[in-house]
Amino acid sequence: MVTRNGASSKLNQESELRIGSVVIDCVNFDKMFAFWREALHYITTTPAKGGWVILRDPAGRNTNVSLNQVQPSEKLTGRNWLHFDLYTKDQKGEVERLIKLGATRHPQEYDPDEDFIVLEDPDGNLFCVVDTK
Repeated sequence: MVTRNGASSKLNQESELRIGSVVIDCVNFDKMFAFWREALHYITTTPAKGGWVILRDPAGRNTNVSLNQVQPSEKLTGRNWLHFDLYTKDQKGEVERLIKLGATRHPQEYDPDEDFIVLEDPDGNLFCVVDTK
């Protein structure tokens, strides 16, 4: 693919972007945490806090599973219950690349210390691009 300025796009080049975590939104956080920790024999990267935890494969071979506690009312609003957290050291570049491929920015308010940007795929499914720097 050639861009408007005649330069080749990065579509055929290898990307540094990878699936870092599959996030499960859940109402029953404590039960889900106990279940997935034991089911996968995963460990936490840091202690669970504020309804959020990242579980990782102790051998480091498999994708993380994260749990995100949501309110029961959110289930009725069409919220995604699973989404990708895509990890990258070039968040800005990857967000731009993904938007060129058809993603759109999801309306989201961010706290200053948050390390993620929420996008929507062409079908409206949410995913996050997480800065790993």
